[in-house]
Amino acid sequence: MSAGVLFRRVILVGTQILHSSVLKLPSGHSLQLGRSLWRHVEVPKPGVAGKSYRRIVHFPKEYTVKPLEVTNLAGRDPVTGRVVAKGIGGGIKHKYHWIAWKRDGPTDVGVKPKEEKVLEVFQDGCRTAFVALVGTGRDLKYILATENMKPGDVIRTSCAIPRNPVRPAEGDAYPLGALPMGTQVHCVEKYPGAGGCLIHAAGTFGTLMRRDGNDRVILRMPSKREFSLHQNCMATVGRLSNVIHGSTPIGSAQRNRELGNRPRSGLWQRKTGRHGRKIRPPPPVRKFDHNTRSSQSVAPIRLSLNV
Repeated sequence: MSAGVLFRRVILVGTQILHSSVLKLPSGHSLQLGRSLWRHVEVPKPGVAGKSYRRIVHFPKEYTVKPLEVTNLAGRDPVTGRVVAKGIGGGIKHKYHWIAWKRDGPTDVGVKPKEEKVLEVFQDGCRTAFVALVGTGRDLKYILATENMKPGDVIRTSCAIPRNPVRPAEGDAYPLGALPMGTQVHCVEKYPGAGGCLIHAAGTFGTLMRRDGNDRVILRMPSKREFSLHQNCMATVGRLSNVIHGSTPIGSAQRNRELGNRPRSGLWQRKTGRHGRKIRPPPPVRKFDHNTRSSQSVAPIRLSLNV
């Protein structure tokens, strides 16, 4: 809405209020205001706090491997109903498979790692990487499948950090401090015990670069940024599955609509790099610690004049 239209509507409302007060209409009569008056509604911004406004998953109280029902939002805020994220809507409705982001295992070095068997590897419509159904005993759960994972494989999980680095296999989960430098990992925890929240996209992986002191490890992300994480943070070894996802073209406009993407205006054009790029130094290493996890309160500044 332009400034001129908004100004004319404000003048219209003021004129109607002035007429109603000057004319002193009898009881039971009133002037009807314009029905198309603009009302400001506060709407959130997409991408904040991990919200994309694409779907809502109805999680039960306890973990289950049963596919969960979802409600598609089509880019709208569920509270106000206003469009927040454009370009989202339609598509094939998929059920959600609940991923167990925490890999639990023994914490004692002398105890054998927990073993689980891969039962099935399949494609999930709500994420780009493949999903694997694993089980041990009577427990079943979903995890993100690695590049070469197949049914019948045995994966191991341990939360202990031995004196010498372990020799992990693809799909195993160990703390960052137990893995040798140069290992490719995914599904990494930011904080110990918080669950894997880094590196989930298809075909991506992070690399352990070097040590940072006695209890921290430098991890290089797929974006080439480097994070300093605690050595007790769990990580899964290997590269994520569906490697060809990034290089596979969508193919048609109909296929793009089936993915839940609405057409754009066509005015935006991706930069081709025809005129080169700016050479910038890499950003500094970002440190994740329990002290920086909670928002620190900033003390107010007080000015005093000493005479």
